[in-house]
Amino acid sequence: MPEPYLLVLYYSRYGATREMAQQIARGSAHVGGIDVRVRTVPAVSPTTEATEAAVPEQGAVYCTLDDLQHCSGLILGSPTRFGNMAAPLKHFLDSTGSLWVNGDLIDKPAAVFTSSSSMHGGQESTLLSMMLPLLHQGMVLVGQPYDEPALSNTQSGGTPYGPSHLASGPHPEKLTEDEVTLCRALGERMARLSLQLDSRNTP
Repeated sequence: MPEPYLLVLYYSRYGATREMAQQIARGSAHVGGIDVRVRTVPAVSPTTEATEAAVPEQGAVYCTLDDLQHCSGLILGSPTRFGNMAAPLKHFLDSTGSLWVNGDLIDKPAAVFTSSSSMHGGQESTLLSMMLPLLHQGMVLVGQPYDEPALSNTQSGGTPYGPSHLASGPHPEKLTEDEVTLCRALGERMARLSLQLDSRNTP
């Protein structure tokens, strides 16, 4: 039987959301018995032709429906776009109708994370909007509880709906210590819950 895995799926334009995904993956690595797959999605082309390479030149590989179908848990990340997720991630989620029809994601845990270039750039509305397709898939939403002190102490990103990052300054992709802590805490929590809820572990 293949080892269960946690899928960290994100879209990143300038690198901040990618850095969050990597920190989340590091947090999940503290839990034994479950692997982690970090995947991304291609940018959406304004033309009607496919312009992206089948394999990206750098960074995470592109996600497939198979990656999503067989995961034990999903953590979804996107930069904010007018208070909503970025179009490339929405485009990928729009292609998952076959998984919805078959109920492939029902009862699997899911969480979300985001980054924005301003403090009030729509972080929380983006996180909430990202939860909607996950609810339609029957997934179990996982937030960020306040037993992690960084959630109360942070002066930048961080919400109970999921980790966030304030991508500003000369190095917008650089996460604060609290933001790193929250990303890793979510990764570890999701890895534990994914193992607990994985049907393969149910007698």
